[in-house]
Amino acid sequence: MNLKEYFRDRLPCYLIYTASWALCLIFLYIFRMTQEAMIIVNIILLLGVICAELRELIRRKSYYDKLINCFEELDSKYLISEIAECPEFYDGAVFYDILQGADKAMCEKISEHRSETKDFREYIELWVHEIKLPVASLQLMSHNEGNSKYTEQLNRIDEYIENVLYYTRSGNAEKDYIIKNVPLKRVFADTAVKNRNELQQHNVSLSTEGLDVNVMTDSKWMQFILGQLMGNSMKYLSHEREPEIKVWAEQFDDKTVLHFRDNGIGIPKGDLPKIFEKSFTGENGHTHAKSTGMGLYIVKKLCNKLGHTVSADSVQGEYTEIIISFGKNELYSMTD
Repeated sequence: MNLKEYFRDRLPCYLIYTASWALCLIFLYIFRMTQEAMIIVNIILLLGVICAELRELIRRKSYYDKLINCFEELDSKYLISEIAECPEFYDGAVFYDILQGADKAMCEKISEHRSETKDFREYIELWVHEIKLPVASLQLMSHNEGNSKYTEQLNRIDEYIENVLYYTRSGNAEKDYIIKNVPLKRVFADTAVKNRNELQQHNVSLSTEGLDVNVMTDSKWMQFILGQLMGNSMKYLSHEREPEIKVWAEQFDDKTVLHFRDNGIGIPKGDLPKIFEKSFTGENGHTHAKSTGMGLYIVKKLCNKLGHTVSADSVQGEYTEIIISFGKNELYSMTD
């Protein structure tokens, strides 16, 4: 509590006190009170005002200083109404009641919003599962007829549908994954098999090194992450050289680092810090391919949920490299 601001706020009261004191002096002088009596009356009035002001100052300062300290220590500032105590002074108690009422209304609104969001997310997940059936049927029919153009577009639709599914689940992904020791080579192989048609269509060569390691992750989510990286590599191919994707892993004492590099068109230096932001498409998204800007955002979000770190390095016109770091947990290693 700022004392200077407090006294400034109380200035009108002090002016009223001063005017009242001056009137008292005038009346005492008119009624010819002795000088000793006037001094005693003035002292009594002054002590009364000082005591009253000190009492108000001490209890208000004590309450508000405690409230401010609690507020500054809170990580979630909106919880201040939960720990605030009802003050002894009346105007503070009125404000406390209003704050409690507002907090109750906010909690009810948040609960209602969460319920609606949960219902909508469950509906989207159900819709995704339902829509994948006819898409899979169309993919099979297109493959049997040998129509590669339709197959490519259906694969893109299937990719977008999967993005929706994983995005809706990413908010509470911890309910859908199991972290355990997973062979990195097998996860990458499954991802490559799933994308083999697109890789063959674009004549992309794959090379791997050092993937014979286990990492602490969830295989299904990691397949999706690698699939997104692979899809981006094929989306931004360079026509000046044969497309190539190199994947290798490095072992350190405290972590395993996966490098995913392609020799595509690369990312402009100004766009690089923003590629993991939601809906950011950048220069490449406007000039080379239609992009939603959600793929790498979901990758970043899922890596955070899984406890991994992800970063990017790129030189425009040469390469793009995504780096994922997996922490090591000796407890899991011993119990696996």
